[in-house]
Amino acid sequence: MENFIYSVNATLPIFLVIVIGYVLKQIGMLNDEFVTVANKFNFKVTLPFLVFRDISSANIKEDFDIVFVLFCAIATTICFFVIWAGAKLFIKDKTITGAFVQASFRSSAAVMGIAFIQNIYGTSGMAPLMIIGSVPLYNIYSVIVLTLEAENSGQGKEKIKKALIGIVTNPIIIGIVLGLLVSLLGITFPTVVNKTVQNMASMASPLALIAIGAGFEGRKALAKIKPTIAVAVIKLVVQAGIFIPIAIHLGFRDEKMIAILVMLAAPTTPSCYIMAKNMNNDGVLTASAVVVTTLFSAVTLTFWIYLLKTVGMI
Repeated sequence: MENFIYSVNATLPIFLVIVIGYVLKQIGMLNDEFVTVANKFNFKVTLPFLVFRDISSANIKEDFDIVFVLFCAIATTICFFVIWAGAKLFIKDKTITGAFVQASFRSSAAVMGIAFIQNIYGTSGMAPLMIIGSVPLYNIYSVIVLTLEAENSGQGKEKIKKALIGIVTNPIIIGIVLGLLVSLLGITFPTVVNKTVQNMASMASPLALIAIGAGFEGRKALAKIKPTIAVAVIKLVVQAGIFIPIAIHLGFRDEKMIAILVMLAAPTTPSCYIMAKNMNNDGVLTASAVVVTTLFSAVTLTFWIYLLKTVGMI
């Protein structure tokens, strides 16, 4: 019972914020325009500030764990290419391939990862290193698959050019690169700059959770139900089921294990929907995946945390 209470205390506060967003939408305080603007604002402004703050404030030279970062990067890469290959082989409707792949492998690592680790340990802990290992690849791979699988996206060189431009101009990647430079070079900012960055970054997690709740639509959860269920199973169960035992074998514990769990089994990030819509991919499937994985992750993440707590990994 103690482990179950521990698990619920780790997950419930986060999902209650999502519920608040849903309730506010139902009573008319928030609307669809708010959700759209909030998601874009998060993707282009607050999330870059968030990853910049957490990476720039971390002592990368002292805390850097090459095995941990490589594990995050390799696990992300394997998941992406295996899911993409599987989608090419088994999905009959080729118009949903890009959206399916992105929604299946890309977790809400920056938002959910930091929120979960802070909720359990009080600090962001190993989240910056997990972000370094996975989030740049999330964005790079998403741009690649969405560009190459998009309808009417051009041919050959044009697709490659679009993908490269998308990678270079991705705001989260820019935030990560700038954060790494500041950390590695030991740059310090005046208090007024630090507080401004902190204020912008602190909006990312709660605003994203409110937007997820406000954007929840039951009808969209029913749209394209079969691929949506497939995404949810891959996203919430299969990836963690494969890589968590490997992480245990490699000796990862506590904050590192929670960071890995969120990387593998957190719900599909809302920014998937923004990217899918903006890059001529299936927005309906992506929205359904975000809704369903967010809904069921309250159960699956609680289970994973309970299991890891029971076996003494966290």
